[in-house]
Amino acid sequence: MKRFLIILIFLPFLAMSQEKDSLLLKRNESDSRKSEKMTSNKKPTKSDSIATIDQYKIISLKNDTTYVDTSLTIQKEYKFNYLRKDNFGLLPFSNEGQTYNTLQYSLNSVSPYPQFGFSGKHFNYMQVEDIKYYNVATPMTELYFKTVMEQGQMIDAFITLNTSERLNFAIGYRGLRSLGKYVNQLSSNGNFRFITSYNTKNERYFMKAHFTGQDLTNGENGGISNLSDFEGEDPDFNDRPRLDVYALDANSVMKGNRFFVDHYFRINKEKTNNNLFINHQFNYENKFYEYNQPTIFTQISDDISDRVISRFGDSYNSSNIKDKTRYNRMYNKVGATYENATLGQFQFFIEDFRYNYFYNRTIINETESIGNLLSDEFNIVGGQYIYQKNNWNGRFLYSNSISNQKMSNLDASASYKFDERNNIHFRYQNLSKVPDHSYNLFQSSYVDYNWQNSFENEKINTIEVAANTQWATAALNISSYKDHLYFQDTNANFDVLTVKPLQYSKSINYLSLKVSKEFKFGKFALDNTFLYQKVDQEDDILNVPDFVTRNTIYYSDHIFKKALYFQTGFTFSYFTKYFANDYNPVLGEFFVQNQREIGGFPTVDFFLNAKIRNTRIYLKAEHFNSSFTGNDFYSAPNYPYRDFIVRFGLVWNFFS
Repeated sequence: MKRFLIILIFLPFLAMSQEKDSLLLKRNESDSRKSEKMTSNKKPTKSDSIATIDQYKIISLKNDTTYVDTSLTIQKEYKFNYLRKDNFGLLPFSNEGQTYNTLQYSLNSVSPYPQFGFSGKHFNYMQVEDIKYYNVATPMTELYFKTVMEQGQMIDAFITLNTSERLNFAIGYRGLRSLGKYVNQLSSNGNFRFITSYNTKNERYFMKAHFTGQDLTNGENGGISNLSDFEGEDPDFNDRPRLDVYALDANSVMKGNRFFVDHYFRINKEKTNNNLFINHQFNYENKFYEYNQPTIFTQISDDISDRVISRFGDSYNSSNIKDKTRYNRMYNKVGATYENATLGQFQFFIEDFRYNYFYNRTIINETESIGNLLSDEFNIVGGQYIYQKNNWNGRFLYSNSISNQKMSNLDASASYKFDERNNIHFRYQNLSKVPDHSYNLFQSSYVDYNWQNSFENEKINTIEVAANTQWATAALNISSYKDHLYFQDTNANFDVLTVKPLQYSKSINYLSLKVSKEFKFGKFALDNTFLYQKVDQEDDILNVPDFVTRNTIYYSDHIFKKALYFQTGFTFSYFTKYFANDYNPVLGEFFVQNQREIGGFPTVDFFLNAKIRNTRIYLKAEHFNSSFTGNDFYSAPNYPYRDFIVRFGLVWNFFS
């Protein structure tokens, strides 16, 4: 029976696999459950007709290099989602392409520079660090497809090629349209990227560059207005569009374009044990965030009363709210690097960072005047030392502002590799961060959503220790926060949100310990990830669940004379109850609340995945236990988590 079901599902793909690939990739099929390492000790020559996988390089901005991986592993299962990465510690909203609540606070990366704000809209936004560069032996294409919640699909199409050994081009587009299960929940997102890299024949000059154009549009229903309808047993409300929401026609749009270049030139003509480089990095980006709401007032009917409310309080307009925040920035970094084969690499640099954050109006009321512009320039000097030799890898960076605006960053890390399976990593960061712009200035048609502040820099100290061993993987994070910035609802009425930016002058201490371990029993395996978190604070400002877990039990095997490799199993996820942050679409931000706890509900997914040559096929029944565990699952206080749904997708690599 098992084989019959597998044949029924995968027969079309098995038939396609019988066609001979234009590129033959050597791999060890007996080790498919690991990483199916496909490398060759032989250096490729012009006469070689077969390209090896180590000729298909993926290079990060920091020049960390990996290779294209067409294997099927449990880690690939975790990355088969909209973000295309393991989202442990993130809690997705019910529709694909919406925002994520944060369960693991140590996931947040922090820059000393002020950012645009609207952080809830940036989970799906590709940052500079998310862009990868390529060097490939032959043109390579990757196609990603996955079904969505309702009326749509998600695709991620990418192609890269080398016109020569030294020049690479890549182009990609990630597109999503999903109607969602609830009223006014449409996601329509697009992420375009054009990427290139080049180096001269004598390897004196290297360049990486990219352009991104991104458009993220979401229906913003504000969550369901009557929780008892959702949590009750009335089967009529299993049809989710029957549930009332706070906003029937509101939506948000964030768009951004970025031009980025990173390049360096070696002064000495021949590479020796002593080299001198000139470095330059340029980044220009413009963005805007727009919140639109034609209908302001909402009819609320529940066990308490029938009433008409404005979800976000009083408004200057009676209808057709259209709030738009614009932003642009330009960043230049110029430096000189001295490289010694014995001593390591010494770099000194100067940074220039300037921005404009603005509105098209000035607001004057009875008590204050709200300006329309934040504009400034930062000048930074700094140095960096990198040491890589034998099994040691170390990095020390320090930068400090020499302009009127105060900011600094000290970032030191070291790692040691014992052998192929065992290594340890240490990191310490001391940061004085300039507040993000939306904390200091915001304008809206809603009366209580207008402010102009001058907050102090946030002070952040972080110690990280990570160990990857043959027995387990563990990561410890200890952080302290002073002058922490956050948003909080100041209205006691649960139906009305009056969210303001605040700064917490007292100290917040945060600890997280994450441990991962996989146990294998023949063709069966049990993969476990556990997260423990603890916060020491006088007031409930930084709220996280004490415990988060993900446990996967699965079975792997080859069939059809090893033509098809499959994995099937169950994934159990759980986090303890806590006062989770709520989401505010006017601000595009999460805010602190202490009125309603979420969590304490398990989710169980069933998956059946298969690999045929360079094609990975994914079939998953998500949250299939929801039908018998009750409707108490939420991503945020008014936003339900995902219902049971069956989804299908694939990742297909072409080599030519």
